[in-house]
Parts: sequence; structure tokens; C-alpha cells
Amino acid sequence: MQNTQQDTPPEIQKSLKKTSPKANGKAKLQGQNKDPTELEQLPEKTATQTKTPAAMKAKKCNDKVLQKRTEALLVKTYNSSKDRTDDDVDCTLKKILENLKIRSKERSDSSQVINYFMKHLIEYLKDHSIRFKNVKEPLRTGSYYENLKISNPDEFDVMLPIPVERVNIEPFDDNGAFYSVALKRDPTGDENPLKKFQQDNILSSYEMLKEFRKEVKKFAKVFPEWEMTAKKPRCPAVTLTRKVESVIISLDVVLCLEVKSTWPTFTKDGFKIEGWLGTKAKRNYKWKPYYLVPKYEGRGDAEKDVWRVSFSHIEKDIMKNHGSERTCCEKAGESCCRKNCLKLLKHLLHLLKEQDSSFVKFCSYHVKTMLLHACCSRTKDGEWRASDLSHCFEVLLKDFESHLRTGELCNFFIPKQNLLSGVGKNQCIKLADSIKEQCDKGFPVFRKDLCNT
Repeated sequence: MQNTQQDTPPEIQKSLKKTSPKANGKAKLQGQNKDPTELEQLPEKTATQTKTPAAMKAKKCNDKVLQKRTEALLVKTYNSSKDRTDDDVDCTLKKILENLKIRSKERSDSSQVINYFMKHLIEYLKDHSIRFKNVKEPLRTGSYYENLKISNPDEFDVMLPIPVERVNIEPFDDNGAFYSVALKRDPTGDENPLKKFQQDNILSSYEMLKEFRKEVKKFAKVFPEWEMTAKKPRCPAVTLTRKVESVIISLDVVLCLEVKSTWPTFTKDGFKIEGWLGTKAKRNYKWKPYYLVPKYEGRGDAEKDVWRVSFSHIEKDIMKNHGSERTCCEKAGESCCRKNCLKLLKHLLHLLKEQDSSFVKFCSYHVKTMLLHACCSRTKDGEWRASDLSHCFEVLLKDFESHLRTGELCNFFIPKQNLLSGVGKNQCIKLADSIKEQCDKGFPVFRKDLCNT
């Protein structure tokens, strides 16, 4: 008979020592009720029975049979316990997602307030502002407009693009994410309204943003329910807040330049969506303009004149049309768990940041970039089935953990830019350890969050 003890988990082998048959022939399982369908009870000896060699041999044989059956029962119990653990994790993740859903009424109320304010802001800029009269319809970007917002509809990101037809774009450094911009002379002789912000043939993002903030502040006086917050260091957004029902919402308005030309050369080796969304989709995306956002970066006075390249409009479109098949997450097709994995990872990072303030430099953009890379590695919808949520989420966490341990997470569009370069190596390792611990223990931080809601 084949010896199965070699294949027995250590926990079971330890238990077997406690469950070996005693000399009187009774089978006892500590911590479990005896089941007559699983274990066969040996007859007890009577005082008149004699210990003949044949009887002792038969007893020894029966003891071995009983031990095999005991071992099989323990293995079955052990495996069923593991299955329950997996089910618990899956149940926990689904409950978290349910709690993260935004109520339709809250979504509608917040959206109406934002749309009303932005409509009138654009009208004001076109009618009363000399420098920003060419502003176009807003680009609604960020997690809310990508259907990735979690918990409350309390943060909105809106970009206001100003088209620039004739410009020189020069890289500011060697990572390809930051640029200096110079306006070319208009052959028609018309003066560009933005020329006022050009200093030494460089368009100053600092001066332009300062003037834009003044205009928004002047306009916001008509809307006393809105309050403009203090300017944040190194932040290109003009932030306003107000209360909608019981929720304080914030609106980040970001002025940007719309550039209708070939994408910067630094994007050549990035944006590898061919295997995921197809070559045609990539070609169509690259025909779209890109945007430059004011950003304080660099050395000394030069940081005032830097612009960061943005493809947030492309990211938004990809997240809305994320399937390798057109029917992914539509009524006629199967649902995937890409977005749910992203929501879970965003929430996990949020909870870990609440526990440890040293994680403050990690943000949701790290998480979204991680998902985009993962989608390019696992390109088929079948690798992201909604029914495989817990497995897909844990695989995504392992991807993130790997990037954290190496300290490298490339910008999805510009591979030379390492998004973790500004985060300390120790913090990356610490976050990687925290994520691994959460994964190994079945996400206790999620279970605690559920108890608090």
C-alpha cells in the first residue's frame, strides 16, 4: 500500500500524533465529533480475550487502516478549510466594492453642480478675459469621469484647454515628461493673446497660471457658495470647494495647452497597447492632440517655465473601452474585473496611507499606471473574468509589489520617466511588505474597514 504520509501537510502530520489509536483500540479525534460514515470503530477488548500473536497482528493491521482513514479525513478537513478562506477573501472583496459604489442620486447632484459652475466659467472667460478667451470646452478627466471614483463623488478634475497652433516644444530634461514652450510668430500678423506670458522667448507657465487664478477668483465672487482654497505648492490646479447635501466636494480646474502635432519622441517606446486594444486603436489615439499642463519642476528659476505632458484624455478613453473584445462589460458580452481591481487597489492604498503617514507620496496615479501595464501583459478579457476577481486582484498586487521592490514604475506613455523616482527606496520596500502581508492574511485592513462601516 502506498504511503501517503509523505504528501501530508505539516499541520496534519502534527495532528496525527494526537489522533493515533490508543492501545485499547478506540479511535479518537481531538476537537472533532466521530462520524460513523468516515471512521470504522474497532471492537473493544474484553477481559477474557487473550493476546495471541494472530490477534496482535490483526490489531496492528486494523490500526494502520484506521490511521489511513484518519489521515484522509484530516486532509479533507484541511482542504475544505482552505476553500473557506478563499471564499472569505472573495466575499470580503465583493463587500468592499459594494461599499465603494457611489449612489446615483449623489452622483447626479454633484455632477449638476459642477457642470453649472463650469458652463458659466467658460462663458465668463470667453466674454471678459483677453488672455483666455480662446479656451475650449473642458476636458473632464480623473477617476469620476472614468467611472473609477470610489465612496463619494467629492473630487472632480477638469482641464481647460487653450489651443496653440504654432509652438516650439523642447524637452526640459532627459526623461521626456517636462517641456519648455515657445510661441512662434503668427504669419497672419495677429498677436497671440498668450504672448504677454512669454519671457525670453519661453512661455512662462508660472505667469500664465498666476493670471488664470486671478480670473477664476474674480468670477467665483458671483458664486458665494464656492470657496477658493489656498494655492498648493507645485500644484497646477485652481481648487474650489463647496457643500452639496452633506458632502464637501472639490473642483480642480487646470489650465492647459492643446498641441495638435506629432506626439513627443519620448513616447515612441511607450503606450504599448497593440496586443491589448489593437494596432488600429493605437494609431487612432496617436492622431489625437496632447496637452501640456503647468508644472513646477527643475532647478532654480527654470522651474517656473516648465510644462508637463498629459495624456489624461487618452487614459480616460482607454478605461471606458478597456476590453480586447468590443463587447467586454457590455450587455451582449461578459464582464471583466479590470476596473474593480483598480478600485480595490486604490482603496487598499488609501487605507494603508491612513495607517502609515510615510506612504504619503504614493498616489492613485501609481495605481492606475500599474493597471495599464498589467492590461498590456495580460491582454485577453478571459484573463480578467469577473468570476476570478480575487485571483486577478492578488496577481495585480504581486505586480505592484514587484515594481515597488525594484523601485521602478515607468510612465505608461513615456517609459524613460520613473514614477517612483521621487519616492524613497525604503518607503517602496515598506509598502511592498505591507501589501504582501495584507494579501497573505486575507486583507485584514478590508475586514476592519467593513466593521467600521
